[in-house]
Amino acid sequence: MNIIHVGLLGCGTVGTGVARILMEKEPLISDRVGAVIRLKTVADIDLEKDRGIRFENGMLTKNAFQVVCDPEIDIVIEMIGGEGVAKDLILKAIEHKKPVVTANKALLANHGNALFKAAAQNGVDLAFEASVCGCMPVIKTIRESLVGNRIQSMIGILNGTCNYILSKITNDGSVFEAALAEAQAKGFAEADPTLDVEGHDTAHKLAILSALAYGMEINLPDIYVEGISRITPMDIDFARQFGYTVKLLAISKSLGNAVEARIHPTMIPFENLLSSVNGSVNALTITGDAVGDMMLYGYGAGMMPTASAVISDVVDLARNRISGASRGRIPMLSYQPGRIRKIPIVPIKEIDTHYYFRFAALDQPGVLSKISGVLGNYGISIKSVHQKGRKTNGSVPVVMLSHLAREEYVIKALSEISSLDVVSDTPVLIRIEDEAGQD
Repeated sequence: MNIIHVGLLGCGTVGTGVARILMEKEPLISDRVGAVIRLKTVADIDLEKDRGIRFENGMLTKNAFQVVCDPEIDIVIEMIGGEGVAKDLILKAIEHKKPVVTANKALLANHGNALFKAAAQNGVDLAFEASVCGCMPVIKTIRESLVGNRIQSMIGILNGTCNYILSKITNDGSVFEAALAEAQAKGFAEADPTLDVEGHDTAHKLAILSALAYGMEINLPDIYVEGISRITPMDIDFARQFGYTVKLLAISKSLGNAVEARIHPTMIPFENLLSSVNGSVNALTITGDAVGDMMLYGYGAGMMPTASAVISDVVDLARNRISGASRGRIPMLSYQPGRIRKIPIVPIKEIDTHYYFRFAALDQPGVLSKISGVLGNYGISIKSVHQKGRKTNGSVPVVMLSHLAREEYVIKALSEISSLDVVSDTPVLIRIEDEAGQD
């Protein structure tokens, strides 16, 4: 039976899971592939750490470049992370005509166009299923299962940390800081959670997915990103009273010659399946012109779920090697390289959607007319108005839900309202995705 040798770069949490599956399930994988996929060498800066795995003598090394240059290594797995040495190692492996598997979403979102071009020029594949949503087969679904569809939209929960925090605020009434601390204590959030809670991790994933779905170059800088750190229990409670749940959503829509791509806290109705996705899991709804709506659901992070996705890529590359179809059998970015275009992302100011507004208004006559007057001046029509809650420091919360409005005018109106003498705090804005209520 053929033996395909694998080199693993980085043996942290996910890397350890990858090594465990390759070593412990070698017979199972061999039965399914028709060849032995064997872990030959593991490179890591810490050779003494107890990972719960027994590596044979000579398997561990600190010299990662030696691994990618080893002529006996057939497939390289990059689990180092970051955008420095990981990028250099991937390019060196590609230069040595070795296909690469990575879960490095930040690297792909920022440098993917150059990396995929280098892989194509050298006739090797760069596989990345684990870079988006862990064990959920999102990449394979878009690239292979939906190949006969024009993808019309993708809307999803792509960050388990944010979803856990929002679930705690929603279900337990926790404030953001307490929910974040609990997420950190359970290992769902990093010590520095900025990448997650400010939406940047989600943006990395959406940049990759949008490229796959629409045949566009990866375009991270133009994606609008807004995190969850300013979401309060008060706004989540108001949302619930109106029949909505607040989630951090990645929203991507094809507009023909342009694409919407935005990440922000969003109110969605209870009947939307995403509203019931709680805890640290991810979910993505995809709408195609042939299949209609579908949803993928599962763990988006963690040692074994992510390692499972890495192994699926390794097996695909091994099968390509066995069949002799190791060069671009399936386009890495779903479309043939010559058909990938620069498609612009619509600026957030040009988006039309529904809005939730909350104003801290003084409890006196004429307040509502002043606020409504400003909104009306910008063509923003109000669907409903609610004055709820008790007076706090002389102010009461006034909540408004809008009809369809242009973001540019909403921002201008709220800026003007915040300067009114009858408003005591900065207005709160949350966008609403409610297809049933489009007007």
